[in-house]
Amino acid sequence: MIRILLSRKLGELRWTQADLARATGIRANTINDLYHDMAARVSLEQLDLICEALDCDLSEIIEYTPNKIKTTKTRTGEPR
Repeated sequence: MIRILLSRKLGELRWTQADLARATGIRANTINDLYHDMAARVSLEQLDLICEALDCDLSEIIEYTPNKIKTTKTRTGEPR
């Protein structure tokens, strides 16, 4: 499972979502989805902009935890 830890990082820096939206040019709604870990996808460009604005490493805003149950399908729905 991939979790987005943007809320934690913004809290550490005492930044608001609006501050980040202004600094990156990313839409406020997109920042909100990332902040609440509700985004289904995020572009590499957006991740780059966020890391640059917050002066942080990607590992500070994204965390990977292996799933307890292994998935048996690929993105396209084909069996592995």
